Amino acid sequence: MSHFLDRLTFFSQAKEGFSDGHGVTTGEDRTWEDAYRSRWQHDKIVRSTHGTNCTGSCSWKIYVKGGIVTWETQQTDYPRTRPDLPNHEPRGCARGASYSWYLYSANRVKHPMVRGELLKQWRAARSIAKSPVDAWASLMGSDDIRRSWQKQRGLGGFVRTTWDEVNEIIASANVYTIKQHGPDRIIGFSPIPAMSMVSYAAGSRYLSLIGGVCMSFYDWYCDLPPASPQIWGEQTDVPESADWYNSNFIIAWGSNVPQTRTPDAHFFTEVRYKGAKTVAVTPDYSEVAKLADIWMHPKQGTDAAVAMAMGHTILREFYIDQRSAYFDDYARRYTDLPMLVMLQEQDTPAGKALVPQRYLRASDLSDSVPQGSNAEWKTLAYDGAGRIVVPQGSIGFRWGAEGRPDQGKWNLEAKEAGEGREVKLKLSTLEDEQHAETRRCDAQAVAFPYFGGIESPGFNANPQGEVLLRHVPMQRVTVQDKGQARDVWVATVYDLQVASYGVFRGLTDRDGVLVDNGARSLDDNLPYTPAWQEQITGVPRAQVLTVARQFADNADKTKGKSMVIIGAAMNHWYHCDMNYRGIINMLMMCGCIGQSGGGWAHYVGQEKLRPQTGWTALAFALDWSRPPRQQNSTSFFYAHTDQWRYEKLGVDEILSPLADKSKFGGSMIDYNVRAERMGWLPSAPQLQTNPLKVVKDAAAKGLDPKDHVVASLKDGSLKLSCTDPDHPDNWPRNLFVWRSNLLGSSGKGHEYFLKHLLGTTHGVQGKDLGQQVSPHAPQGGGAALGRPGGGFDAKPEEVVWHDKAPEGKLDLLVTLDFRMSTTCLYSDIVLPTATWYEKNDLNTSDMHPFIHPLSTAVDPAWEARSDWEIYKGFAKKFSEVCVGHLGVEKEVVMTPLMHDTPAEMAQPFGVQDWKKGEIDLIPGKSAPQITVVERDYPNTFKRFTSLGPLMNKVGNGGKGIGWNTQTEVQQLAELNGTVREEGVSQGLPKIETDIDAAEVVMMLAPETNGHVAVKAWDALSKQTGREHAHLALHREDEKIRFRDIQAQPRKIISSPTWSGLESEKVSYNAGYTNVHELIPWRTLTGRQQFYQDHPWMQAFGEGFVSYRPPVDLKTLDDIAGRKPNGHQEIALNFITPHQKWGIHSTYTDNLLMLTLNRGGPVIWLSEDDAKRAGIVDNDWVELFNTNGAIAARAVVSQRVNPGMVMMYHAQEKIINTPGSEITGTRGGIHNSVTRVVLKPTHMIGGYAQLSYGFNYYGTIGTNRDEFVLVRKMNKVDWLDGEATASPAHA
Repeated sequence: MSHFLDRLTFFSQAKEGFSDGHGVTTGEDRTWEDAYRSRWQHDKIVRSTHGTNCTGSCSWKIYVKGGIVTWETQQTDYPRTRPDLPNHEPRGCARGASYSWYLYSANRVKHPMVRGELLKQWRAARSIAKSPVDAWASLMGSDDIRRSWQKQRGLGGFVRTTWDEVNEIIASANVYTIKQHGPDRIIGFSPIPAMSMVSYAAGSRYLSLIGGVCMSFYDWYCDLPPASPQIWGEQTDVPESADWYNSNFIIAWGSNVPQTRTPDAHFFTEVRYKGAKTVAVTPDYSEVAKLADIWMHPKQGTDAAVAMAMGHTILREFYIDQRSAYFDDYARRYTDLPMLVMLQEQDTPAGKALVPQRYLRASDLSDSVPQGSNAEWKTLAYDGAGRIVVPQGSIGFRWGAEGRPDQGKWNLEAKEAGEGREVKLKLSTLEDEQHAETRRCDAQAVAFPYFGGIESPGFNANPQGEVLLRHVPMQRVTVQDKGQARDVWVATVYDLQVASYGVFRGLTDRDGVLVDNGARSLDDNLPYTPAWQEQITGVPRAQVLTVARQFADNADKTKGKSMVIIGAAMNHWYHCDMNYRGIINMLMMCGCIGQSGGGWAHYVGQEKLRPQTGWTALAFALDWSRPPRQQNSTSFFYAHTDQWRYEKLGVDEILSPLADKSKFGGSMIDYNVRAERMGWLPSAPQLQTNPLKVVKDAAAKGLDPKDHVVASLKDGSLKLSCTDPDHPDNWPRNLFVWRSNLLGSSGKGHEYFLKHLLGTTHGVQGKDLGQQVSPHAPQGGGAALGRPGGGFDAKPEEVVWHDKAPEGKLDLLVTLDFRMSTTCLYSDIVLPTATWYEKNDLNTSDMHPFIHPLSTAVDPAWEARSDWEIYKGFAKKFSEVCVGHLGVEKEVVMTPLMHDTPAEMAQPFGVQDWKKGEIDLIPGKSAPQITVVERDYPNTFKRFTSLGPLMNKVGNGGKGIGWNTQTEVQQLAELNGTVREEGVSQGLPKIETDIDAAEVVMMLAPETNGHVAVKAWDALSKQTGREHAHLALHREDEKIRFRDIQAQPRKIISSPTWSGLESEKVSYNAGYTNVHELIPWRTLTGRQQFYQDHPWMQAFGEGFVSYRPPVDLKTLDDIAGRKPNGHQEIALNFITPHQKWGIHSTYTDNLLMLTLNRGGPVIWLSEDDAKRAGIVDNDWVELFNTNGAIAARAVVSQRVNPGMVMMYHAQEKIINTPGSEITGTRGGIHNSVTRVVLKPTHMIGGYAQLSYGFNYYGTIGTNRDEFVLVRKMNKVDWLDGEATASPAHA
């Protein structure tokens, strides 16, 4: 009987009572409940996770019924932590719980799609061409044909096609590009391998095999803090979240823990029940502020001023007034504070004074200290008896010939290197033999640059002059300079740092006369007191004092258990280094780094690729050829999107007042060119000539290719591509984007991408520097950059200027994605990739020590394929279509002077440019390394699907150490099977499937193979002279397989790749092995460095930390009032924090998350600013400057600081975005109003820790110094009508 009839006969139904009338049974039909019950039935549960770069790395149960994913819930079977700690679970958030919506949504990319105009042209050409490559060549032969699909980018018009056809188009384009222009014109961008390692490796392996370029991401995302490599030689190592629970004092500084670290926030709240104190430092009232005992809210961008004031307080009260015994011991042993620095007298704006120069080196004192190898890279200090000694551990001990006398002295034992005596180094030249500051010595005036008085629009200054004169105790030393003896002043880093912070210590000169000009009171308005910062930041001095004292007092009593959890917010400012170094200085002063419960907990994306060394071999095809091509993305996109043509920030605006300005002319891109030329940074493309042709030209002349390149660069017949990025020979031609939303999320200068790289509709409002030239303007580089009173000609000195900038450099843009993102909309080919529930992969995180899988819960829907299968398809088709065009070819590959190699000691003193005749061009010394690499193009597929012979011949390694891998290769052959087909791969281990690839990673990595871990620790022991293998011996026989992690996440094995331990006794904490195993930091001194002595660091005023205000990017004056709409325009600082309703751009187009937010793009502003502009909550508003415009709705909120406007990163412009009144096109995206600006100090290379490494050091994509004009929109136009004309671009 039906439920309906049951209702009709309810009163006449037979009933039977039970339980003495308390219950009743009826004959009612209950089959109607089956639908409800079946909703929660499932056929199987599969473990997977989300590769979304959120650091969560959460394990999920994926429920499958009838081959369909129905829902997901959190897994709850993580291995335990320890009895004294909460467990890592539950892990997950509302965003992850909504992921399955994507699988069957309308936004899912279901089939291979090609832009209609391109497909039409391709099919026409293909029908008459001899080969697919010839067909692509014919398209490239006509600029009109090429431009026909470029102009359609972003305007729809996709056509469904087949995998065979798209593979042929892509392979043909790649082969043609290699043949015509060179393989380094083929570019690939994909971020964060840790979130899906095999998927990343699929693309990077293909690119590396054909000689393409893999682009960096950590620096481009601006998640990379350059301060980390500057101080530690590491990027970036952090504590796991469980270690928060071991802390007693936590500052969440710029990190909105419950919103952006949702799965781990419970540790933050739980440790408060244990008595830990928490402080939130954030300009807006964010969610973390609600969990804190103290909320500090400095004005955005002024964090360094707060940190400087806290550092001043710590030095004053815990070093000067009453010395902490723990801090004292830590500083002497683990930091550069005892190291000696030479000073030189010069003219300054405050008169003649001494200025800090470089560290004193062993080579400076050739007769009085032991030299050994690499004497110019060994720093010096005073021992207790006042003798200058060579402490062990500096970088000069790290590298050299096997069996050298000083081998095994790269360690932090408290010994001097000559006789091996135990030494206690002096912190100050004032110290006597008992290390009490009782000695009298000379005290001379030292000049330090001061930037706090710079008037930056929208920020408060505290004028105190350009230069601060501070007296510093010092001594005279005789050094050898080019064979001549001369006397120089030297001081310890500690004495200089106390002076640079302006700390009063009662300093007297040799005659006992008080000369100390530091701040006598913490209430004095002198740099860098708590009173001084109040004027800049708005934070009450009493609050700064309270936090600084409690932070340091806790660290003193607990031996370092004070921690700072920090997000990337402060890293997005141009002078981010000062923010970070100010905070890290506090941690080093207080002995917190490397101590469980303490340290620098920097969390951004999912950066920690734990099985890194196993993965790199697979990902960059190191098993077949070396070196791979890798490029820092920020410099690349700055050049190739032509953002450098619009640069208004002058070099003279960021130079130190102590710098010789005559040596620092030109524009920002000039410094990038010099850096590439001197081997500091990579370049893509590398040479204007096809690198295949370079080898052929050398052979024709009977020369070694390396010698040919050197001679041709010197005579000018061979040009570096970076000197003319707008020349067609230097354009990037093919771009692959996978696992990324490059144009919709990370693309700073979005509108410049559209205009110059893609050649399509854009919203750029400003004019380039060529259009700004005044006929009466002074000429000559960076001296006049459009500033008031200056001229307008700021054309670079090193780069060729084309009067008309190119529009449309890319021939082909291919994107792989599971959803139709903004990047897909602008692509030429869009390919459907498997979701995170439809493929097998590996996943790790910074936040916990486990490795776990992505698993194929269901087969890829529609025509989707995994990234591994897609790139395998490209490789197969490439191998077929290249025949007759490319064979076994040789090419020249140029690589920079790399960190963690002997090349990081290439340039010990000064900056010498071979182009200017200051030094000869010596590859690997004064210029990039030059290597000839052989490519076997017809065998690309066979190479892609097998493990190459170099793993047997050369072995594997990372971070400066290497080991034999023959055993692991043999075990992989047994596990994966070997290739049986004849050819170059016969007999080699197979890598056919994604699981095969995962097994390669885990077999080769010390973190997942105990035997490899022991070998890696043994290799490190040869450098340090200390035994380290005990750290992994207890897990030597453990090998983690893919099926193991599908059963349960597995804790990784300790390895020298990382500076923390995976132990049952201590939570993972960065720097732990440096402190407790005495392994040096990978820096010049081997210690944590307060001081940076490279000449460019000095010239740009960053030898010591100081406060530097945000820079003026000058993007408002040319647009303000130019296109009025009748509403008030107000200028606000544009901030882009991370959001609650998405992870980057993922989930922001998800219906479930849109419903929880406001269903489209929104910006947040304060009630005060809204009132000034006549804006009320939910009004449509426009944000604009010369870079572009954004249309969004306003959220008016008390929690936002006046003077700033927030747009949560990253809201797709494909959802409910109207047209812009400014541009006439659809209303932009958060990066429509931003532009990349480079910083020269991030370009330094060939100098110890300041050397290039992929995603380690390099230019970063800052964007928070930007200002926008905000106004209410007059008319909301959804642009639904027929287009009548192309919008005009000013």
